[in-house]
Amino acid sequence: MTRKKALIVRGGWEGHRPVEATELFLPFLDESGFTVRIEESTEVYADAAVMAATDLVVQCVSMSEITAGQLSGLASAVEAGTGLTGWHGGIVDSFRASSDYLHLVGGQFATHPGKEPCERRGEAADNFLPHVVGITDLGREHPVTAGIEDFELCTEQYWVLHDDLIDVLATTTHPARPWQPWHRPVTVPAIWTRRWGAGRIVVTTPGHSLDVLENPSVRTIVERGMLWATRTASAS
Repeated sequence: MTRKKALIVRGGWEGHRPVEATELFLPFLDESGFTVRIEESTEVYADAAVMAATDLVVQCVSMSEITAGQLSGLASAVEAGTGLTGWHGGIVDSFRASSDYLHLVGGQFATHPGKEPCERRGEAADNFLPHVVGITDLGREHPVTAGIEDFELCTEQYWVLHDDLIDVLATTTHPARPWQPWHRPVTVPAIWTRRWGAGRIVVTTPGHSLDVLENPSVRTIVERGMLWATRTASAS
């Protein structure tokens, strides 16, 4: 059987542990029939031959920058059938200055609300809040999330800005706490898919740290998302 080709592109802000986080999934990709190439830079996106031969891009690049040529290469590959997936800041807080990248993935990190000010200690845990990731009706039927029940996490709860072209598989709700400036609860997508040309995109917003990625529900969703996003026969 011909093995699929996966491209892991990682880098950016080290706080999201891009090396360790992506390597969690190397055994799964190997067992699922992928030959994996790892790049520490987005320069590979500008290589049309490599991208045309890639069935799946797993991106873990928080913040950072991307050139017009690199972004064009990524978007063109996805449009032609290459899958794109990732989690947390590695996909929805990448390349903040690029509106075209935002257009590609369909959602962008805005913030992760924190604890009450008097409880903050100047550490990452200041932004860890207990919250529920709720599977939508669509999500209960979709291959990426079918059979997964609503689950609770205590980690960064992403607030994302998004458009209507995404298919939302799970949501999370930010309550209106007394110390926050908004006045009613806000529900935002937590997991979504997006069709772009012949390509498929899967975004999973939980994943700030390795323990979150090792949560059984999160890990299952990320792994299923890799398989679902991979270039389909019709896009070959």
